[in-house]
Amino acid sequence: MSYAIQVQELNKSYGNNTVLKGLHIQIKSGETFALLGVNGAGKTTALECIEGLRSYDSGSITIRGKLGIQLQSSSLPAHIKPMEAVRLFAKWNHVPVDPSVTESLGIAEFEKKQYAQLSTGQKRRLHLALALIGEPDIIVLDEPTAGLDTIGRQNLHDQIRKLQTQGKTIILASHDMAEVETLCDRIAILNGKSIVFCGTAAELRNQMGKTYFIHIKTQEDTKTYETDNITDTLLSLLNSLKQTDTDVLDIKVEHSSLEQNFIEIARRL
Repeated sequence: MSYAIQVQELNKSYGNNTVLKGLHIQIKSGETFALLGVNGAGKTTALECIEGLRSYDSGSITIRGKLGIQLQSSSLPAHIKPMEAVRLFAKWNHVPVDPSVTESLGIAEFEKKQYAQLSTGQKRRLHLALALIGEPDIIVLDEPTAGLDTIGRQNLHDQIRKLQTQGKTIILASHDMAEVETLCDRIAILNGKSIVFCGTAAELRNQMGKTYFIHIKTQEDTKTYETDNITDTLLSLLNSLKQTDTDVLDIKVEHSSLEQNFIEIARRL
């Protein structure tokens, strides 16, 4: 097994406040890995330690490859233009500007605007372009679609999928659980200063009890029923509705979502 990032026994405190205790993470090369956590769980601190932006007290972090980072909160000088920023970052990295990156992210659409004039979506696209300068092997995306509308979010998702096809290792931190479930191979949930779950969304579902939701629509309303046994519950509900001569207009069965499981596992700690 080839790992792009290995974090072992990482400890970090701010004075008497221990934020990370014995943190252990292994991220495989070429996978898209989500780091999730409730507010105050230490997610941002863990990412900043991996990115080299924050020191840690003890433990080790091994990174195999070049990092490209799109920070959750970042800014550029108000009057700089997108391509000026791209050329500046390319010079810092001692690499030529790669036209394929700026073209794929549509930087030309707003290259004549100053940074202060860009929309949130345009800034996100520019920040991603800057993170990709120098063809990094590992890309850290911290809330990449925060503040974007539906179209902007879809455009960023398309770019992430392109990076996946190129074999890039991606670390994604997001509060959008649907985004995480759609894009990520594995997820780690950080709570209580350490990792409380690491695996696929399906494995988390199994760990939490394979909960399903049955939505039944009738003339009167739509009701939702939670169950661990679809067959018995559905037969019982349909039999009950038949006895009352209630017409069923639609039935929808779905797994518990990543968001529901994330909330549940957070409550258990």
